[in-house]
Amino acid sequence: MFDRRTFLQNAAKTATITAATTSLRPLFAQSAAPAPRSPNDTIQFALIGAGIQGQGDTRNAVQVPGVKLIAVADCYDGRLAHTKELWGPDLFTTRDYREILARKDIDAVIIATPDHWHKQAAVDALHAGKDVYLEKPMIHLYPDGPEIIEAVRSTNRILQVGSQRVSSIVYAKAKELLASGIIGKLNMVTARWDRNSSLGAWNYTVPLDASTTTCDWPRFLGSAPNIPFNPERFFQWRKWKDYGSGVAGDLFVHLFSGTHFITGSNGPTRAMATGGLRFWNDGRDVYDVLLALLDYPEGFNLSLRVNFVDGGEESEGFLFTGSEGLMEIAGQTVTVTRTPLATEPGYTISTFTDAMQKQYVEQYRKKYPIKHPEGPPPQLVEKFVAPPGYSDSYDHFHNFFNSVRTRKPVVEDATFGFRAAGAALLSNLSVERGNVVHWNPETMKIT
Repeated sequence: MFDRRTFLQNAAKTATITAATTSLRPLFAQSAAPAPRSPNDTIQFALIGAGIQGQGDTRNAVQVPGVKLIAVADCYDGRLAHTKELWGPDLFTTRDYREILARKDIDAVIIATPDHWHKQAAVDALHAGKDVYLEKPMIHLYPDGPEIIEAVRSTNRILQVGSQRVSSIVYAKAKELLASGIIGKLNMVTARWDRNSSLGAWNYTVPLDASTTTCDWPRFLGSAPNIPFNPERFFQWRKWKDYGSGVAGDLFVHLFSGTHFITGSNGPTRAMATGGLRFWNDGRDVYDVLLALLDYPEGFNLSLRVNFVDGGEESEGFLFTGSEGLMEIAGQTVTVTRTPLATEPGYTISTFTDAMQKQYVEQYRKKYPIKHPEGPPPQLVEKFVAPPGYSDSYDHFHNFFNSVRTRKPVVEDATFGFRAAGAALLSNLSVERGNVVHWNPETMKIT
């Protein structure tokens, strides 16, 4: 375990910059042969919402030993047909997810619908006796959160929110390092997500057969305003507030869930945000650039940025700034750069007379004898890297199905999910109101 003490011990041994890399150990061996299981021990699950995220989730879920996909619901016939191509012709498919919830042979569901369907689909599934893996953001509107939390409580079912970084070995290492005091007192977290492509800006491909025949438009709309069929809204729904939560709900929520997990915080107390449509003026009504600044009761600030007009490659990252060092998360790597605080305050005496400078230095050195004649304390760098091919999405599903089987608590429950999504959506609210928004992270209410 590489902690603050190790850094300090190394600092006593060397006066040069030290760099070392440690490989993190996966929590679950994906390539290991699964242990023999009785057919009665197999968890049978269904997918509700077979879009890009839903099919990606399912590809990870079916790798977990002892689980089986048996049904899929989606509002587009082409996706239902493709799930049979991927996972077998015997797969039960339907446009109406209520047909899935009525089946007694389904233990759990993955819900990967547009955001405006999250609450209703989750509550319906919980009351139907199903355990739920609910994609982020958990909520589309603030009233969704308490209703989902209450449904979990009253039904005594399992619900895990789909921010997979909460199950990541990279983020677990960052949490351990921060708690060890390796960078001293945390005072600021900077988080970013940059994209520079049409697909990254949610301009997903519309199939050639998109029509009111192949797409169940009324079912897709659900609680959203009733408007004529629009294939762009159906397949690129994240671009409109009626169905999605903008960059805050899609990407900020990942940054919040990572920050809350690593720091152990329940969330911010106030937020201020700004942004705009800087490039993708294609009819969407959500911003493509969003920036936010938030205060946390633990004594640090969180600065976030999502930019769909970035001139470089897509990237995501965190920088934790402390009084004695920095900790950065980039991809599958955690890097700690420790710069111990100086042992003396220093002085500014060059404008004094030569006699006063000499007198001051003599008194200063009596109080602060020279301990490091070779210069300032050394800077130490340590990297922790996940092994090639590591997937936190797999670990997140492994954790979920383990909770389904054992009935033990999940790693990201509805309360955690609401606090992450609720904090993220403060950014949208701040922009809409044009002022600072206050939030109580304990009661999870806007104050």
